[in-house]
Amino acid sequence: MKVPETFFSVNEELVLFGLSCLCGAAFGIFYDIFRTLRAMFRHSFALVFIEDVVFFIGCGIALTAFSLTAAHGEMRFYYFIGSAVGFALYIFTVGNIVILTVRKLFGIIRRIFVIISAPFRTAFAFLCRKVLGKFVRSTEILKILKKIVKMLLLNPLRLLYNKIENKKRKNVKCVVGKTKRQ
Repeated sequence: MKVPETFFSVNEELVLFGLSCLCGAAFGIFYDIFRTLRAMFRHSFALVFIEDVVFFIGCGIALTAFSLTAAHGEMRFYYFIGSAVGFALYIFTVGNIVILTVRKLFGIIRRIFVIISAPFRTAFAFLCRKVLGKFVRSTEILKILKKIVKMLLLNPLRLLYNKIENKKRKNVKCVVGKTKRQ
């Protein structure tokens, strides 16, 4: 009966460490996707948190798959160290160049978009001023109508039973509220 070898040799462990460093570089490429999205669009704190959680879950799944395929399912601490080293090397070397290039590229694209959309924005602003001017005038008319209606309607708290008699103040009672005597 042949028993499978359960321990790796030093050469195999060095190869696995190198592969885990390459896996960490792949994690850096995966993280650059999120960094480019953050460079393109503004992100809230909650969205950055969600992206980081997705990144860490993806890295955990990938590292587990790495240990299952390359190391016969054995998880060693130096896989984590190797992937962290590979990630750091990628982010601080190639990753910075990639992000700077992406930011410059999107800056150029934004400027081109601003130049192309400038006539459309001015036309839209002109139309908005015309349309909003109509709405402003209509609201002014509504305010005037509201004042007219308010003047025409009687306030029930000041409604008197007999207005002529009230001027003389003789035996007139308010319909609503206290009675006035003099």
